[in-house]
Amino acid sequence: MAQLDFWYDFASTYSYLAAMRCDALAEAAGVALNWRPFLLGPIFAAQGWTTSPFNLYPAKGRYMLRDIERLGAQRGLKFRAPDPFPQNSLLAARLALAVPEALRPEFSRAVFLAEFGEGRTISDEGLLGEILAGLGLNAAETFDKAKSDSIRAQLRGETETAQKLGLFGAPSFVAGDGEVFWGDDRLEQALAWAKDARDK
Repeated sequence: MAQLDFWYDFASTYSYLAAMRCDALAEAAGVALNWRPFLLGPIFAAQGWTTSPFNLYPAKGRYMLRDIERLGAQRGLKFRAPDPFPQNSLLAARLALAVPEALRPEFSRAVFLAEFGEGRTISDEGLLGEILAGLGLNAAETFDKAKSDSIRAQLRGETETAQKLGLFGAPSFVAGDGEVFWGDDRLEQALAWAKDARDK
């Protein structure tokens, strides 16, 4: 089966849009989707940025917020701009790696919905504990695993891999042949490419 890696950061607005639709589109396309959380912060820092480019360039930030509102309305998704933006996504990303892989998409969607649908703070352990419990997981055990050296190293490794792949934003999609597609609006193209590359 064709494979496509879905690289996302929980602080990313466009990752929210992609996360809410990618599984259904991948299934329809016959492509296996691999959910890969990573951190944009170190990638931005390597470029000399101390925050999101949407903050560095206010006009771009205002446009992004309106764009998410429009696209969300079209797709029946609620949107509330989180305060502050971007949110601290470190713990959520570690938890996404700590939960059973089969539950990673569901956990991730729940975090995105809480953050961008309800305007909640995703670094709050109370909120994340609610999400874990809602998935039938032992929150205390999962937090312990997420804070372990192995998960910390895994997330660092994933972020380093993203840098080596040349990723500079989220969401990004990487096909089995290494082709990179950036942005929610490239999801369909990425799926088609992954399937075509597999069928050749």
